Amino acid sequence: MHIATLGPSGNNHELIAKRYLRMRCSGEGSVTLFSQFEAAFQALLAGHVSHVLQCTAHATHSDCVGRYMHRAYPVDTFIAGSKPLALIAQRDSVRPTLVALQPATRYYTDLTAYTEIIDAPTTVAVAEGLLAGRFEAGICAEEVLGQAPEQLRLVQSLGPALDTWVMFATTPLAASSPLRLDADV
Repeated sequence: MHIATLGPSGNNHELIAKRYLRMRCSGEGSVTLFSQFEAAFQALLAGHVSHVLQCTAHATHSDCVGRYMHRAYPVDTFIAGSKPLALIAQRDSVRPTLVALQPATRYYTDLTAYTEIIDAPTTVAVAEGLLAGRFEAGICAEEVLGQAPEQLRLVQSLGPALDTWVMFATTPLAASSPLRLDADV
């Protein structure tokens, strides 16, 4: 199995793809990361990868389902937890007013104390911005605290997000598949 999913390296799409290979494929297979899902689906249709993995919380999920209907089919679905997330701030920022986040994480906690919300493409980008000192605060993987404990502080642990994931392939499931509820078997 060769899975295409969204990068960059270190994000939840990569984590879940590798977990999928370990748990469902005895660790056999590989993962290729793409900067956009459109490129991942194009690689699937061209036969460069065998599957595409996408989180249904991703902003482009419904567009991809529509755009690739009758060419890329959902063949598996499951629930998986992300890396534990946290609201993190710079140690020297006592009352940060700006918070960076990936839009899917916007409602994971109360952000009314922040006057400006900065949208970032990924939680990895939020972590990089925090480490570089570009963001006063942000929602990202809690593990980033270990990379700069003298620079960053924990505001609130949020735990892992439980999301629904879909695996796509170019051959649809058989009508008799237990995953299909539309078939009269």
